Amino acid sequence: MNAMETADLAAGRGAMGAGLVVAGIVVLALLIGMFLFGSRRVRANDSRRPRPEEQPRMPEGGPVREVREHREPEEMPRTDERLTPHELKGHGNAGTRTGAGEGRPRWHEGGSGGFGSGGPGAH
Repeated sequence: MNAMETADLAAGRGAMGAGLVVAGIVVLALLIGMFLFGSRRVRANDSRRPRPEEQPRMPEGGPVREVREHREPEEMPRTDERLTPHELKGHGNAGTRTGAGEGRPRWHEGGSGGFGSGGPGAH
């Protein structure tokens, strides 16, 4: 191979490399354009944001507090045949009633914090 052929090969590789760079830039520009177009379309289809007067307001009596209560389960009917769920009374808490006012168990001074904590436990 002489010097002229080597220069032609180098020029061909340089043109090919430049062509790949240009093709990469074109693909990148297309991807960015598609992303921007898609995000505008999504924003256009979104529902509008609520105005300040449409925002939720606090109730008249102040914030609503959590109610804790002990619920007693409803007795299971005793039958010889199999019952399906729709034949049972109530769903969820609808079939239960408020139980006796048993308080939650509380930690007592001198009691252990948990199993294996090394404390003497409540006696």
